[in-house]
Amino acid sequence: MPSRHMLRDRAAGGHARVTYVELFFDLVFVFAVTQLSHGLMQHATLLGVVETGLLLMAVWWAWIFTAWVTNWLDPERPPVRIMLFAVMVVGMVLTMSIPKAFGERGLIFALAFVAIQLGRSLFTAWAMRAHPFQSRNFIRISAWFAASGVLWIAGGLAEGGVRLALWGGAIALEYVSPAMGFWTPGMGRARAEEWDVEGGHLAERCALFTIIALGESILVMGATTAGLAWTPTVIAAFLASFAGSLAMWWIYFADTAEAASEAISHAKDPGRLARTAYTYIHLLPIAGIIVTAVADEWTIHHPTGHTDPKTAAALIGGPFLFLLGGLLFKRAVFRAWAPAQVAALLALAALAPASLVVSPLILSIATTGVLLGLAVREGLSRRAEARA
Repeated sequence: MPSRHMLRDRAAGGHARVTYVELFFDLVFVFAVTQLSHGLMQHATLLGVVETGLLLMAVWWAWIFTAWVTNWLDPERPPVRIMLFAVMVVGMVLTMSIPKAFGERGLIFALAFVAIQLGRSLFTAWAMRAHPFQSRNFIRISAWFAASGVLWIAGGLAEGGVRLALWGGAIALEYVSPAMGFWTPGMGRARAEEWDVEGGHLAERCALFTIIALGESILVMGATTAGLAWTPTVIAAFLASFAGSLAMWWIYFADTAEAASEAISHAKDPGRLARTAYTYIHLLPIAGIIVTAVADEWTIHHPTGHTDPKTAAALIGGPFLFLLGGLLFKRAVFRAWAPAQVAALLALAALAPASLVVSPLILSIATTGVLLGLAVREGLSRRAEARA
């Protein structure tokens, strides 16, 4: 099949639709988010946070690079669809390895991750061979993934702190590669402004990943509450948690997601903007939602008494990461700071001194109040702008 027949048709106008194949592909990452949140619940130490953060960065990197690939390649074409199915199979192996990635399944996790990253990039270089610029880009990307793959596999063979150090180096190498334009000896570097990205499609894909993360928070709070006696404090904790998830959805989807899609679609350099806003910054709100889901589970289980440090850190840190990501995202896309989000971040920080002397339920209500306040404030601002 000629490689041009594997590309999306953008001649019809509008942004490329997200296909059912892509939605099916995302189901693997629903499982991955669940594994990550449960892992953080079970290893709520500083080392556990670092390890979970590294694994989240790897999962996000595997997903976002696939989203970029399907921005160009048409998932309805059989070779592309088969590639996605192959990534799904290996992705399931990767995800099933997460709970013991820093134990006996480290090498399996590493091999699966390298297979996804390197295999998908080599396939894309072949699929785009009729487009020399893009094909060269993916040859460059494959070279970087091959280099980081050495560190991933070496880490899988090592143990303890050595594994963490090697995998930390591997993920750092991969995360710096887009900012370096995937510079490769003999091939130079790619410039972000030359990437023919379809911004609306990428925005929709990242919005759907946000739904995945929010869905995990709903599952956690529902499953936790269902297994407990429905006392007034448990029900209050559930309602506070649910209201927090609702506020996060409102903040993200009521205006920002659609406006960002439009902004990137009409940007002069959509590749650079999408790289900054989606490839890098968008991980922060995802991390915030996952941490908040963990905090919700702990709060619903133990709503009364003094708040322990890990629960306090999660109750404040989850919304803080979510809002910080939103603030930086808006700055990258709209070239402006959002004063209301700055105020909300300061309000969350102000809760820290009192966090250990109030109950988890009270702290949860307070952090949810900050999120709801921001959602209402931004809703009123949009109405005022519409009337003007």
